[in-house]
Amino acid sequence: MPAPHPLLLVDDDAAFRKVYGGLLRESGYEVTEAADRPSARAAFDARDFPLVLLDLMLPPDGSVKAGLEGLAALLSARPGTKVIVTSGAGDTRHTLEAVRLGAYDFLTKPVDPDVLLVVVQRALARVTLERQVESLRTSLARAGGDTALVGQSPPFLAAVTLAERVAPSDIPVLVTGENGTGKELLARTVHLKSRRHAGPFVPINCGALPESLLESALFGHVKGSFTGATKDHRGLFAEADGGTLFLDELGDMTPSLQVKVLRALETGDILPVGADLPVKVDVRLISATHQDLGRMQQEGTFREDLYWRVKGVEIRLPPLRERASDLPLLAKHFLNQCAHLCPDGRARLLSDAAAEALAAHAWPGNLRELRHEMQRATVLAGERREIQPEDLSFTGSERPHASAPGARTLAQKVEALERREIEEALKRCGGNRTHTAEALGLSRQGLLKKLERFGLT
Repeated sequence: MPAPHPLLLVDDDAAFRKVYGGLLRESGYEVTEAADRPSARAAFDARDFPLVLLDLMLPPDGSVKAGLEGLAALLSARPGTKVIVTSGAGDTRHTLEAVRLGAYDFLTKPVDPDVLLVVVQRALARVTLERQVESLRTSLARAGGDTALVGQSPPFLAAVTLAERVAPSDIPVLVTGENGTGKELLARTVHLKSRRHAGPFVPINCGALPESLLESALFGHVKGSFTGATKDHRGLFAEADGGTLFLDELGDMTPSLQVKVLRALETGDILPVGADLPVKVDVRLISATHQDLGRMQQEGTFREDLYWRVKGVEIRLPPLRERASDLPLLAKHFLNQCAHLCPDGRARLLSDAAAEALAAHAWPGNLRELRHEMQRATVLAGERREIQPEDLSFTGSERPHASAPGARTLAQKVEALERREIEEALKRCGGNRTHTAEALGLSRQGLLKKLERFGLT
């Protein structure tokens, strides 16, 4: 059972506090009382009250002006707190001024008990919603969530734009892309921009658990349903009720479990392991995989009906090698995040040689690898202001020594990589030069010049 919401009831009228404090306690709230402005402020500073019921005219002076100043002080100290002002002075000027200062509502005495309870309930619901959203944003930032939203290349912007377009609906979303491209971060962004943003975002990696444990994790179980089930467990579908369930690496799920997930999505009912009756849930599904589910369903390793159920809208996140124009932005972003690792607290800069080395690298680990490289390079740079190629882990193995037979210059390596990327993009786009240029972040004319230079016409 959740803990009762703590409320602060501030009024110099002992009878008012007794009646309405009792009413609120009977309704399940934890009420702290204060009879004057100093004791109210002391209580307010000592504890985080999501809601304050505040009489404007309080001792020691009892003036409305002082009451409004006290209201402003409370809201300034803790802007997220909702304040319901109560006063016997039913002057419109006072009401408007209190609301202008940030009061959630203004109730004139005598206060209707039913009205008070409704207003309190709505105010607390608003506080809960705002705090959940802030918690999700903080969680996203700690996970490097804004990293997934740094970039200007056409394929990346296309993915982000599509995510923002589908976010307000409840349509299932399938995020595809290589490992390290930021699939979970994009899924969290979709959730935060959806109408379910106040609900939970519940992620699970389907490849991290064996089938028996994954079934219990998803659907829950009842006590005694199997060895070790010492108590009931709700499961992640139930935990995500009212919010979003994120199934990462969906392609790793076994066919038998795919059937149960499909049924849950189609009916909205889940059956915990060992239970006799289903449980109704309301979740939005976002899935992710680095595998080709279309090919898997043709081969019979992924159910066709589940494939079409989860693929409401597919969003492909491009690998870092297709976002060459984003490399400088992303590298700078990660270096700024690593500033706390520097002796002087200032973010390091990329030298021209290091930037060329980044451009020449294939980035098999995508954003995750780039983040690691910038952390490593920042530490190795020490007091130096600029990152040099020797600070990067891959330059020693990828760059041949100048005296070695067949050695290539950095410029030659960059040219070879560029040619290979253009060839691969042409294949992916079926030879369509306009689409190839968009995928590479080039103008069509720029692509044609490179095709001519590399003899690919």
